[in-house]
Amino acid sequence: VQLQASGGGVVQAGGSLRLSCVVSRSVFSIGTMAWYRQAPGKQRDLVATIFPNGTTDYSHSAKGRFTISRDNAEMTTSLQMNSLKPEDTAVYYCNGVSPCGYEYWGQGTQVTVSS
Repeated sequence: VQLQASGGGVVQAGGSLRLSCVVSRSVFSIGTMAWYRQAPGKQRDLVATIFPNGTTDYSHSAKGRFTISRDNAEMTTSLQMNSLKPEDTAVYYCNGVSPCGYEYWGQGTQVTVSS
């Protein structure tokens, strides 16, 4: 597994979770990193993106509640999720793209928000 995601769990609505993703040392270099999520029966959607220079972008539903960050030296990315809602329930996947365009995916971590 070249991207290892962790931090999912069960939380009540209004609570917070922090997801982390570590890039394996077998990956030489990683560029843009992102978090996606997939709810049961739905397509996988982009949640947040962070570019190598630190610029970020968020989906409409994540904006103002989620914060993506990265540590270039450690090749990690995190997603701080606040004010969670039941509709945030999904499997969350970290994603990374190498400078030559190769795409890596993590194994997914389940986030469940109870009402």
